[in-house]
Amino acid sequence: MRSELFVAVFAFALSGCGYQIAGKANVLPAEVHTIAVKPFANASIQYKLSDYLTEAVTRELITRTRYAIISDPAKADAVLSGTVANVIVGATTSDPIKGATGAQLVVYVQVKLVDKDGKTLFERPNIEYRQQYEISVNPTQYFDESQPAAQRLSRDVAHSIVSAVLEGF
Repeated sequence: MRSELFVAVFAFALSGCGYQIAGKANVLPAEVHTIAVKPFANASIQYKLSDYLTEAVTRELITRTRYAIISDPAKADAVLSGTVANVIVGATTSDPIKGATGAQLVVYVQVKLVDKDGKTLFERPNIEYRQQYEISVNPTQYFDESQPAAQRLSRDVAHSIVSAVLEGF
C-alpha cells in the first residue's frame, strides 16, 4: 500500500514539473504546420554534401514530425535553412600490412529555422560533426568511401538537427 502511494505521488509530481519522455517534446509554436527546407548552401569543396544534407533533413522531418514539408518557402509557416561552412578531411591511421588508411570527415554546419514573420525559432551557428571511414591503399582493391561516409554523416546531422529543433536544445 505504501509503495503504491509513493508511486502515485511521484507520478503526480513529475507530471507538474515539465518532465517529458525524450523525443516527445515539441517547442515550436502551435501555429507552425508547414516547414520548407531550403537547399543547404555550401561554402566547402565537398560539392554533394549540401545536397545530401538537404535530402536527409527533409526525410528526417517527414518521418519524425507531424509537419507538412513543402517546397515553397513563401507558403510555409517556418523555413529551415542551412550552410555547410567548412569540411576537413584528414588521415587518422595507417596500416601498411592491412593495406588501409583511416580517414575522418569533419563538417561544420550552420542551421536556422525562422517563422513566416522572420522570428528565429531555432539557430545553431556552428555545429561540428565527424564521420570516420577507411581508404584502401591497394590500387586493385580501391573503393572511394568518401561519398558513402558523407551520406552517413548527413543522416547523423539530420537526426541531430531535427532532434534539437523539436526538443529545443
